[in-house]
Amino acid sequence: MPKINCIILDDEPLAVELLKKHASENENLNVLFATTEVFEAIDFLKKEKVDLIFTDIQMPELTGIQFMKILNDSHKFIITTAYSDYALESFNFRVIDYILKPITKERFDLAVKKYIDLFDSQTINHNTYIFVKSDGRQIKINFSDLLYIEGLKDYLRIHTKTEKIMVLETMKAFEAKLPKNFKRIHRSFIINLDYLTSIDGNSVYLDQKILPIGETYRKEIKLF
Repeated sequence: MPKINCIILDDEPLAVELLKKHASENENLNVLFATTEVFEAIDFLKKEKVDLIFTDIQMPELTGIQFMKILNDSHKFIITTAYSDYALESFNFRVIDYILKPITKERFDLAVKKYIDLFDSQTINHNTYIFVKSDGRQIKINFSDLLYIEGLKDYLRIHTKTEKIMVLETMKAFEAKLPKNFKRIHRSFIINLDYLTSIDGNSVYLDQKILPIGETYRKEIKLF
């Protein structure tokens, strides 16, 4: 894969230097910018394309949470902090990993590997189809024919334009294989946004089918 263009933000100069050192020793990273000033980072991001941001949480001018809110879910982050308190809240954003200080080279490299693993899984989604195992057969499904996926305990029911296919797989595992035009709207439903026709209260209309929106997913998916 190409080099990962990243920036480093921490209000402690020594922490910035340590992260720069770890990054320079990781063959996958290309550090474009490193700073102790959060507004310098914001100005840089307005001008340059960045794949990954290493950011502290507790900073005097803006917290890491506020920083991520300003960027409006447009970047991926690895949190580097001395505080564990914000771990749960931080994962409301596109956080790849949450590293507690002092940060070792091994822990730093593991976080980068998580980003790479995510990148590799997303490249799979460039395909236009998927194979699923059902009744002992491998069945090819074109993403363009897939309307929605329904979770049924240990099984999934895949609804296409022409048929329904039962597979033994979890929603989480199947969701990771889908392109970006598929969104989870409920713990039991993933839909193809290409077939979304309207939204009414807590329901979506999908190719003449009405499906519920879960409250958790309504908050997370900006489309709704």
